[in-house]
Amino acid sequence: MRHRLLVPGAAALSLLLAIPASAADFTPGAPGVGDTYYPESGNGGYDVSHYDLRLKYQPKTDLLEGTATLLATTTQDLSRFNLDFGLKVSEMRVNGKKATFATSGKHELEVTPATPLEKGRQISVVVRYAGKPSELKIDDFTAWARTPDGAVIAQEPDSAVWWFPSNDHPTDKATYDVSVAVPDGTQALSNGVLASQTSKLGWTRYNWRSDKPQATYLTTLAVGKFDITTDTTANGLPVINAVSKDLGANEGSARASIERTTEITEWLESVFGPYPFNAVGGYVPNVPARYALETQTRPFYGKKAFDRGTNVSVVVHELAHQWYGDSVSLKDWKDIWINEGFAAYSQWLWSEKEGEGTAQELADYVYAQHPADDPFWKVKPGNPGAENQFDAAVYDRGALALQALRTKVGDKVFFDLLKSWPTEHKYGNASVADFVTFAEKKSGKKLAGFFDTWLFQPSKPAAGAAKRSLGAPRGPVAQPKSWKQIAATHDAHGH
Repeated sequence: MRHRLLVPGAAALSLLLAIPASAADFTPGAPGVGDTYYPESGNGGYDVSHYDLRLKYQPKTDLLEGTATLLATTTQDLSRFNLDFGLKVSEMRVNGKKATFATSGKHELEVTPATPLEKGRQISVVVRYAGKPSELKIDDFTAWARTPDGAVIAQEPDSAVWWFPSNDHPTDKATYDVSVAVPDGTQALSNGVLASQTSKLGWTRYNWRSDKPQATYLTTLAVGKFDITTDTTANGLPVINAVSKDLGANEGSARASIERTTEITEWLESVFGPYPFNAVGGYVPNVPARYALETQTRPFYGKKAFDRGTNVSVVVHELAHQWYGDSVSLKDWKDIWINEGFAAYSQWLWSEKEGEGTAQELADYVYAQHPADDPFWKVKPGNPGAENQFDAAVYDRGALALQALRTKVGDKVFFDLLKSWPTEHKYGNASVADFVTFAEKKSGKKLAGFFDTWLFQPSKPAAGAAKRSLGAPRGPVAQPKSWKQIAATHDAHGH
C-alpha cells in the first residue's frame, strides 16, 4: 500500500511549532553560581526581582515563623531549581500550585514544580516555614544572634539562609518588603523605610520597604527594644537611627557616633555623588560583637565597636559602602577590594577633611610601617583568597592603592572617578577588572601594570614605584592623628 504524504497547511504547521519542548529538554538549575570563594552560594536558572517576607518572631522561644514570596524570571528551561535555606519548610508552591521539595548539601532546598518552567517565564514561589534560627548550624556556625530582648541577623558573606529562602549571592539583587510581627513593647527593624505599623492582640507588626536592588547578605533584621531617632538630610532623605536600650557604658559613645550619620551622608554625597537609596541610618543592638556591616540603608554596629569610645570613622566606612559595595556590588567574592578598598579610603578622606592627617600622610605611614618581609604584603587585595578576605591588608593596602592612583592620575581625574563609577554602575555588579578598564578609559592612561603592582603582587612595591606613585618620603614617618581610630575599625570588620 502506498501512503499519501500529507503536507500540513500554515495553520497546522503553526500548531506543530507551538508544541513546547519535551520534558527531556528541561534541566535542573545549578546549585551554585560558581563563585570563586563560595561555589555553593546562589543558584542557577532564575533571577529574583522581589522578596516579600511575612514573619512572626517570639524572642522568648526564638521561634521564627514565615511565609516568603519570591518573584522571579527563569533564565533557562527548568525541571527544578534550588533555593538557599536552612530552616524547616512545611509547604512550597510555584505559580500557585504545590511543589515538591527536598534538602541537600549544607543549605540547599531543591524545588520541583508541578510542571516544568520555560525559559523567560515570570514565576512566583511561596515558601512556608518555621524554626529556631539560633539552633541552625552550618559548619558549626550560626549567623543568628540572640539578645536579651530579641535577636539580630547581620553577617557577611552569608546570613539569609538563617531566616529566609533566597538566591543567596550578590549578583542576584532584588527589592524587599519585610513585614515582622513581634510582641507589643518590642520593635522590629529592617532595611529601607517603615511603610506602616499596626498592633493587634498583643502583637505589633512593622512593615519595612527597600525599593532599590539589594543583595541578600545586605538584608537585615533586628528585634528588641531600641531608642529610635529620626532626621532628614538636606536633600530630604529619611534618617533612622536606633540604639539598644541596654548598651550600658557604651550607650553614649554609640549614640554620639551614629547620630553623625546625617552629616557624614551629606559629606559623602559631595565625594561619591547622590545617595542611591530611599533611607539611611544605622543601628546598635546589644550584641557583644566588635564587627560592623554595611547592611543596606541601615548599617549594623556591634556593641563592642564602641568599647574605646566614639568611633565616627567606622560610621564613615559603613556609610561609604552604600555606594561602594551596596549600590555597586561585587561580581565575585574575590572582588572584595571593590567594596573594602574604597570604604577604607573614605576614612582617609574624612581624616583629611577633619584635619587629622591627609590621605597622603596616611599612605606614607602605611607604606613605611610595613617592612618588605611583613606578611602584610603577601595579601593581594585584588584577590586575597577566602581566608584573607577581611585581612587588614585588604583595607590598608587597598586604600594605599587608591592613594597611589590619585597621585598618578591627578585629583581632578581621580575624584571624577570616585563619582562616576557609582553613577554609571548604579544598582549593578562589577569586578576589579571592570574598575581597571573604567579607570583607563576615564584617565586616558594605561593602568593595568600599575594595578597589578598595587593589588596583585604578593610583595611590597619597590621604593621607586612608591616614590613615583606616593611621593613617599625617606626616613621616619609620623603617625597621623586619625590613625588609631582608623586602625581600630579593622576589628570591626572581622566578620
